Amino acid sequence: MSRRAEKSAGEAAPTLLSCAVALPRRYRNDGVLAYHRRDAQQLSERVSGRSLEKAFVWRSLPACLSIRFERDRARAELAIDGAVAWKPRAEFEAMIRRMLGLDQPIEQFERRYGRHPELGPLVARQRGLRVPVAATPFEALSWAITGQQISVAAAVTLRRRLISAAGVRHSSGLLCYPQADQVAALSEQRLREAGYTRAKAATLFALSKRIVARELPLDTWLDTLPVEEMTETLGSVRGIGPWTIHYTLLRGFGWLDGSLHGDVAARRGLAILLRRPDRIEAKDTCEWLAQFSPWRALVAAHLWAMQSSARHRGRGVPDC
Repeated sequence: MSRRAEKSAGEAAPTLLSCAVALPRRYRNDGVLAYHRRDAQQLSERVSGRSLEKAFVWRSLPACLSIRFERDRARAELAIDGAVAWKPRAEFEAMIRRMLGLDQPIEQFERRYGRHPELGPLVARQRGLRVPVAATPFEALSWAITGQQISVAAAVTLRRRLISAAGVRHSSGLLCYPQADQVAALSEQRLREAGYTRAKAATLFALSKRIVARELPLDTWLDTLPVEEMTETLGSVRGIGPWTIHYTLLRGFGWLDGSLHGDVAARRGLAILLRRPDRIEAKDTCEWLAQFSPWRALVAAHLWAMQSSARHRGRGVPDC
Protein backbone atom coordinates (compact mmCIF):
# COMPACT_ATOMS: atom_id res chain seq x y z
CA MET A 1 0.00 0.00 0.00
CA SER A 2 1.38 3.40 -0.94
CA ARG A 3 1.66 6.24 1.55
CA ARG A 4 -1.15 8.04 -0.27
CA ALA A 5 -3.38 4.95 -0.02
CA GLU A 6 -2.44 4.54 3.62
CA LYS A 7 -3.35 8.15 4.35
CA SER A 8 -6.64 7.90 2.46
CA ALA A 9 -7.61 4.76 4.35
CA GLY A 10 -6.83 6.47 7.64
CA GLU A 11 -8.96 9.50 6.74
CA ALA A 12 -11.98 7.47 5.57
CA ALA A 13 -14.82 6.74 7.95
CA PRO A 14 -13.72 3.84 10.13
CA THR A 15 -15.68 0.61 10.45
CA LEU A 16 -16.05 -1.21 13.76
CA LEU A 17 -17.12 -4.84 14.04
CA SER A 18 -17.72 -6.49 17.41
CA CYS A 19 -18.84 -9.79 18.86
CA ALA A 20 -18.72 -11.84 22.05
CA VAL A 21 -18.16 -15.60 21.97
CA ALA A 22 -18.74 -18.01 24.83
CA LEU A 23 -15.71 -19.91 26.09
CA PRO A 24 -15.90 -23.55 27.15
CA ARG A 25 -15.03 -24.67 30.64
CA ARG A 26 -11.27 -24.94 31.18
CA TYR A 27 -10.53 -22.72 28.18
CA ARG A 28 -6.79 -21.92 28.11
CA ASN A 29 -6.44 -18.33 26.91
CA ASP A 30 -2.75 -18.46 27.87
CA GLY A 31 -2.06 -20.45 24.71
CA VAL A 32 -3.59 -17.79 22.45
CA LEU A 33 -1.84 -14.93 24.23
CA ALA A 34 1.54 -16.68 24.17
CA TYR A 35 1.20 -17.44 20.45
CA HIS A 36 0.81 -13.72 19.75
CA ARG A 37 3.50 -12.75 22.26
CA ARG A 38 6.33 -14.33 20.27
CA ASP A 39 7.78 -10.99 19.16
CA ALA A 40 8.98 -9.11 22.23
CA GLN A 41 9.17 -5.88 20.18
CA GLN A 42 5.36 -5.95 19.71
CA LEU A 43 5.56 -4.46 16.24
CA SER A 44 2.28 -5.93 15.06
CA GLU A 45 0.74 -7.37 18.25
CA ARG A 46 0.38 -6.18 21.82
CA VAL A 47 -0.41 -8.55 24.67
CA SER A 48 -1.27 -7.10 28.06
CA GLY A 49 -2.77 -9.11 30.88
CA ARG A 50 -5.72 -11.00 29.40
CA SER A 51 -5.99 -8.81 26.30
CA LEU A 52 -4.60 -8.93 22.77
CA GLU A 53 -4.31 -6.30 20.05
CA LYS A 54 -3.29 -7.47 16.61
CA ALA A 55 -2.97 -5.42 13.41
CA PHE A 56 -3.28 -6.98 9.98
CA VAL A 57 -4.57 -6.14 6.51
CA TRP A 58 -8.23 -7.12 6.22
CA ARG A 59 -10.04 -6.74 2.90
CA SER A 60 -7.15 -4.55 1.69
CA LEU A 61 -7.55 -2.15 4.62
CA PRO A 62 -5.49 -1.71 7.79
CA ALA A 63 -7.35 -3.28 10.70
CA CYS A 64 -6.68 -3.85 14.38
CA LEU A 65 -8.25 -6.74 16.26
CA SER A 66 -8.78 -6.46 20.01
CA ILE A 67 -9.69 -9.52 22.08
CA ARG A 68 -10.35 -9.34 25.80
CA PHE A 69 -10.73 -12.58 27.72
CA GLU A 70 -13.26 -12.68 30.53
CA ARG A 71 -14.18 -15.56 32.80
CA ASP A 72 -16.60 -17.27 30.43
CA ARG A 73 -16.38 -15.31 27.19
CA ALA A 74 -14.10 -13.42 24.84
CA ARG A 75 -15.07 -9.96 23.60
CA ALA A 76 -13.64 -8.98 20.24
CA GLU A 77 -13.58 -5.79 18.18
CA LEU A 78 -12.13 -5.12 14.75
CA ALA A 79 -11.31 -1.48 14.04
CA ILE A 80 -10.90 -1.01 10.28
CA ASP A 81 -9.25 2.13 8.91
CA GLY A 82 -11.82 2.75 6.23
CA ALA A 83 -15.39 2.07 5.23
CA VAL A 84 -16.60 -1.31 4.00
CA ALA A 85 -19.69 -1.73 1.90
CA TRP A 86 -21.27 -4.07 4.42
CA LYS A 87 -20.51 -5.34 7.90
CA PRO A 88 -19.83 -9.08 7.69
CA ARG A 89 -20.45 -9.86 11.35
CA ALA A 90 -20.86 -13.60 10.71
CA GLU A 91 -17.52 -13.73 8.89
CA PHE A 92 -15.87 -11.80 11.71
CA GLU A 93 -17.26 -14.09 14.40
CA ALA A 94 -16.16 -17.15 12.40
CA MET A 95 -12.63 -15.70 12.29
CA ILE A 96 -12.61 -15.22 16.07
CA ARG A 97 -13.86 -18.75 16.70
CA ARG A 98 -11.21 -20.12 14.34
CA MET A 99 -8.40 -18.08 15.90
CA LEU A 100 -9.38 -19.22 19.40
CA GLY A 101 -9.75 -22.85 18.35
CA LEU A 102 -13.34 -22.99 19.59
CA ASP A 103 -14.51 -25.40 16.90
CA GLN A 104 -11.73 -27.91 17.52
CA PRO A 105 -13.20 -31.18 18.91
CA ILE A 106 -10.73 -31.49 21.75
CA GLU A 107 -13.23 -32.97 24.22
CA GLN A 108 -13.70 -35.91 21.87
CA PHE A 109 -9.94 -36.22 21.48
CA GLU A 110 -9.38 -36.17 25.25
CA ARG A 111 -12.07 -38.79 25.89
CA ARG A 112 -10.58 -41.08 23.28
CA TYR A 113 -6.93 -40.82 24.30
CA GLY A 114 -7.13 -39.92 27.98
CA ARG A 115 -6.06 -43.45 28.91
CA HIS A 116 -3.52 -43.98 26.17
CA PRO A 117 -0.42 -45.46 27.87
CA GLU A 118 2.00 -42.94 26.37
CA LEU A 119 -0.05 -39.90 25.41
CA GLY A 120 -2.74 -40.10 28.09
CA PRO A 121 -0.75 -38.62 31.01
CA LEU A 122 0.38 -35.70 28.83
CA VAL A 123 -3.17 -34.98 27.65
CA ALA A 124 -4.36 -35.08 31.27
CA ARG A 125 -1.73 -32.53 32.32
CA GLN A 126 -2.56 -30.26 29.39
CA ARG A 127 -6.32 -30.75 29.38
CA GLY A 128 -8.16 -28.13 27.33
CA LEU A 129 -5.23 -27.38 25.00
CA ARG A 130 -6.33 -25.99 21.64
CA VAL A 131 -4.23 -24.83 18.72
CA PRO A 132 -4.30 -21.04 18.15
CA VAL A 133 -4.89 -20.19 14.51
CA ALA A 134 -3.58 -17.18 12.58
CA ALA A 135 -5.94 -14.36 11.64
CA THR A 136 -5.64 -15.20 7.94
CA PRO A 137 -4.46 -18.25 5.99
CA PHE A 138 -1.83 -16.14 4.23
CA GLU A 139 -0.29 -15.18 7.56
CA ALA A 140 0.03 -18.85 8.48
CA LEU A 141 1.43 -19.82 5.08
CA SER A 142 3.97 -16.99 4.92
CA TRP A 143 5.00 -17.71 8.53
CA ALA A 144 5.54 -21.37 7.64
CA ILE A 145 7.76 -20.39 4.73
CA THR A 146 9.62 -17.92 6.94
CA GLY A 147 10.22 -20.57 9.60
CA GLN A 148 11.50 -23.34 7.34
CA GLN A 149 14.59 -24.95 8.88
CA ILE A 150 15.41 -22.10 11.27
CA SER A 151 14.71 -21.45 14.94
CA VAL A 152 11.56 -19.71 16.16
CA ALA A 153 13.67 -16.74 17.30
CA ALA A 154 15.25 -16.34 13.87
CA ALA A 155 11.84 -16.69 12.19
CA VAL A 156 10.36 -14.00 14.44
CA THR A 157 13.12 -11.61 13.36
CA LEU A 158 12.42 -12.32 9.68
CA ARG A 159 8.70 -11.92 10.26
CA ARG A 160 9.30 -8.51 11.84
CA ARG A 161 11.37 -7.40 8.85
CA LEU A 162 8.65 -8.56 6.44
CA ILE A 163 6.05 -6.51 8.32
CA SER A 164 8.35 -3.48 8.24
CA ALA A 165 9.07 -3.91 4.54
CA ALA A 166 5.34 -3.95 3.74
CA GLY A 167 4.94 -0.78 5.82
CA VAL A 168 1.15 -0.75 6.35
CA ARG A 169 0.38 1.10 9.58
CA HIS A 170 -2.94 1.08 11.43
CA SER A 171 -4.21 4.22 13.17
CA SER A 172 -3.52 2.48 16.51
CA GLY A 173 0.19 2.78 15.75
CA LEU A 174 0.73 -0.92 15.13
CA LEU A 175 2.15 -2.10 11.83
CA CYS A 176 -0.14 -4.56 10.03
CA TYR A 177 0.81 -8.07 9.08
CA PRO A 178 0.59 -7.87 5.28
CA GLN A 179 -1.53 -9.88 2.90
CA ALA A 180 -0.43 -11.32 -0.44
CA ASP A 181 -1.14 -8.04 -2.24
CA GLN A 182 1.41 -6.12 -0.19
CA VAL A 183 4.08 -8.83 -0.46
CA ALA A 184 3.52 -9.14 -4.23
CA ALA A 185 4.02 -5.37 -4.47
CA LEU A 186 7.54 -5.82 -3.11
CA SER A 187 10.30 -7.57 -5.04
CA GLU A 188 12.44 -10.62 -4.46
CA GLN A 189 15.36 -8.28 -3.90
CA ARG A 190 13.47 -6.37 -1.21
CA LEU A 191 12.70 -9.68 0.53
CA ARG A 192 16.38 -10.59 0.29
CA GLU A 193 17.26 -7.24 1.88
CA ALA A 194 14.88 -8.14 4.71
CA GLY A 195 16.97 -11.24 5.39
CA TYR A 196 15.20 -13.97 3.43
CA THR A 197 17.37 -16.48 1.61
CA ARG A 198 17.22 -16.46 -2.15
CA ALA A 199 15.06 -19.62 -2.14
CA LYS A 200 12.61 -18.36 0.49
CA ALA A 201 12.31 -14.95 -1.18
CA ALA A 202 11.53 -16.60 -4.51
CA THR A 203 8.93 -18.90 -2.92
CA LEU A 204 7.20 -16.17 -0.94
CA PHE A 205 7.13 -13.79 -3.89
CA ALA A 206 5.85 -16.43 -6.35
CA LEU A 207 3.26 -17.58 -3.85
CA SER A 208 1.98 -14.05 -3.29
CA LYS A 209 1.69 -13.44 -7.03
CA ARG A 210 -0.32 -16.64 -7.47
CA ILE A 211 -2.68 -15.67 -4.66
CA VAL A 212 -3.24 -12.23 -6.18
CA ALA A 213 -3.95 -13.95 -9.52
CA ARG A 214 -6.52 -16.14 -7.70
CA GLU A 215 -4.63 -19.29 -8.53
CA LEU A 216 -4.43 -20.08 -4.81
CA PRO A 217 -7.91 -19.33 -3.34
CA LEU A 218 -6.94 -19.34 0.34
CA ASP A 219 -10.04 -17.51 1.55
CA THR A 220 -12.36 -19.76 -0.43
CA TRP A 221 -10.66 -22.79 1.09
CA LEU A 222 -11.63 -21.52 4.53
CA ASP A 223 -15.25 -22.37 3.75
CA THR A 224 -14.74 -25.67 1.94
CA LEU A 225 -11.45 -27.05 3.34
CA PRO A 226 -10.69 -29.33 0.35
CA VAL A 227 -7.58 -30.84 1.93
CA GLU A 228 -6.50 -32.95 -1.06
CA GLU A 229 -6.85 -30.02 -3.45
CA MET A 230 -5.06 -27.70 -1.04
CA THR A 231 -2.21 -30.14 -0.59
CA GLU A 232 -1.81 -30.66 -4.34
CA THR A 233 -2.05 -26.95 -5.21
CA LEU A 234 0.31 -25.74 -2.51
CA GLY A 235 2.73 -28.56 -3.29
CA SER A 236 2.98 -27.34 -6.88
CA VAL A 237 4.73 -24.17 -5.68
CA ARG A 238 8.49 -24.57 -5.69
CA GLY A 239 9.87 -24.39 -2.15
CA ILE A 240 6.74 -25.71 -0.41
CA GLY A 241 7.00 -29.25 0.94
CA PRO A 242 4.94 -31.49 3.25
CA TRP A 243 5.93 -29.76 6.50
CA THR A 244 5.01 -26.30 5.17
CA ILE A 245 1.70 -27.61 3.82
CA HIS A 246 0.67 -29.43 7.00
CA TYR A 247 1.78 -26.59 9.25
CA THR A 248 -0.24 -24.14 7.13
CA LEU A 249 -3.31 -26.38 7.29
CA LEU A 250 -2.99 -26.39 11.07
CA ARG A 251 -2.22 -22.72 11.74
CA GLY A 252 -4.18 -21.26 8.85
CA PHE A 253 -7.27 -23.45 8.77
CA GLY A 254 -7.38 -25.30 12.08
CA TRP A 255 -7.08 -28.73 10.41
CA LEU A 256 -5.90 -31.13 13.10
CA ASP A 257 -4.81 -34.15 11.06
CA GLY A 258 -1.64 -32.93 9.39
CA SER A 259 1.35 -35.17 10.05
CA LEU A 260 4.12 -32.96 11.41
CA HIS A 261 6.55 -35.84 11.72
CA GLY A 262 9.26 -33.77 10.05
CA ASP A 263 9.02 -31.07 12.70
CA VAL A 264 12.17 -30.97 14.81
CA ALA A 265 10.37 -29.78 17.95
CA ALA A 266 7.71 -32.49 17.63
CA ARG A 267 10.37 -35.18 17.26
CA ARG A 268 12.29 -33.80 20.21
CA GLY A 269 9.10 -33.77 22.29
CA LEU A 270 8.31 -37.35 21.32
CA ALA A 271 11.78 -38.46 22.43
CA ILE A 272 11.13 -36.82 25.80
CA LEU A 273 7.67 -38.34 26.09
CA LEU A 274 8.91 -41.85 25.28
CA ARG A 275 12.03 -41.35 27.41
CA ARG A 276 14.26 -42.12 24.49
CA PRO A 277 17.84 -40.90 24.94
CA ASP A 278 18.46 -41.12 21.19
CA ARG A 279 17.05 -38.94 18.45
CA ILE A 280 13.78 -40.11 16.90
CA GLU A 281 13.77 -40.01 13.12
CA ALA A 282 10.95 -38.60 11.00
CA LYS A 283 9.89 -42.06 9.75
CA ASP A 284 9.43 -43.38 13.30
CA THR A 285 7.60 -40.20 14.33
CA CYS A 286 5.28 -40.57 11.34
CA GLU A 287 4.45 -44.16 12.32
CA TRP A 288 3.81 -43.21 15.96
CA LEU A 289 1.57 -40.26 15.03
CA ALA A 290 -0.45 -42.37 12.57
CA GLN A 291 -2.37 -44.06 15.40
CA PHE A 292 -3.91 -40.70 16.38
CA SER A 293 -5.49 -39.77 13.04
CA PRO A 294 -7.54 -37.56 12.61
CA TRP A 295 -5.78 -35.63 15.40
CA ARG A 296 -2.12 -36.03 14.49
CA ALA A 297 -1.39 -32.28 14.38
CA LEU A 298 -3.12 -31.79 17.74
CA VAL A 299 -0.83 -34.45 19.19
CA ALA A 300 2.14 -32.54 17.76
CA ALA A 301 0.82 -29.39 19.47
CA HIS A 302 0.77 -31.30 22.78
CA LEU A 303 4.40 -32.25 22.20
CA TRP A 304 5.27 -28.60 21.53
CA ALA A 305 3.35 -27.48 24.60
CA MET A 306 5.11 -29.98 26.85
CA GLN A 307 8.44 -28.36 26.02
CA SER A 308 7.08 -24.82 26.31
CA SER A 309 5.62 -25.73 29.68
CA ALA A 310 9.04 -26.76 30.91
CA ARG A 311 10.50 -23.45 29.71
CA HIS A 312 7.70 -21.20 30.91
CA ARG A 313 6.75 -22.71 34.27
CA GLY A 314 3.56 -24.42 33.36
CA ARG A 315 2.07 -22.05 30.83
CA GLY A 316 1.76 -25.02 28.51
CA VAL A 317 1.63 -23.13 25.26
CA PRO A 318 3.01 -24.04 21.85
CA ASP A 319 5.26 -21.28 20.50
CA CYS A 320 5.95 -22.75 17.05
